[in-house]
Amino acid sequence: MVPLQALSGRLRYFLPIPRRFTGAYSSYQEALAAAKNGALAGYDHDEIAPVAFEQMCRLAAWDYPVLFWMRDLVRETGSLVDAGGHMGTKYRAFRSHLPLGEDFRWVVYDLPAIVRAGQKLADKDQLTRLSFVDRMADAGPTPLFLGSGLMQYLDVPLGKLIGEMPEAPKHILLNKVALRKGPTVVTLEQIGRARVPYQIRNEAEFLQHVTGLGYELVDRWAIPSLSTRIDTHPELGRTESAGFYFRKI
Repeated sequence: MVPLQALSGRLRYFLPIPRRFTGAYSSYQEALAAAKNGALAGYDHDEIAPVAFEQMCRLAAWDYPVLFWMRDLVRETGSLVDAGGHMGTKYRAFRSHLPLGEDFRWVVYDLPAIVRAGQKLADKDQLTRLSFVDRMADAGPTPLFLGSGLMQYLDVPLGKLIGEMPEAPKHILLNKVALRKGPTVVTLEQIGRARVPYQIRNEAEFLQHVTGLGYELVDRWAIPSLSTRIDTHPELGRTESAGFYFRKI
């Protein structure tokens, strides 16, 4: 039922404010199955690719710790894989702030629909350093792994994704990782017309998983402004958002 409200002596109808996060599930698969009751499920849709693209291409406050580490790492590595890098949004936001040589390779790994849209736009804008793959094995050996906003949407363990690379990266930068102290919870995020599984990981299990892959934690930073809660399950508390730099031991 549409809410009815009195305003200036007249009755007006107001549509309810859409909820960003709904539901709480124990696994990605369970959340995706629930999402399929709607019009679109998951992120791999052509019409979802441009949603919030311009906003994501702007430099945000939480990007600066990543830029701090990347300024030296891009000189050392010469290439990176930007996992979950959408349509090259971080390349577009970061390129004028980093010492990227002419031969530097910035490879975006993402879902097929996003890759198609990203490559088409990169070709149009003549961004020759930027390329796209929808299979991690096709990214080639890249010593630097960037995942900014990746972990919430990744449907496999990070170790499995890295295991598909020709060589394990020496450096891993992860940003905007959604965490909580309790058990891992998967909710559904509304993005355009799609509902997308969004994982909020148990913090201790997440750190144990990454360090168990043979990496040491070099740096960690908090992003309080990205803390959120599941609208339909406020009893689960607010999430934490954090960034990390891990280096191969």
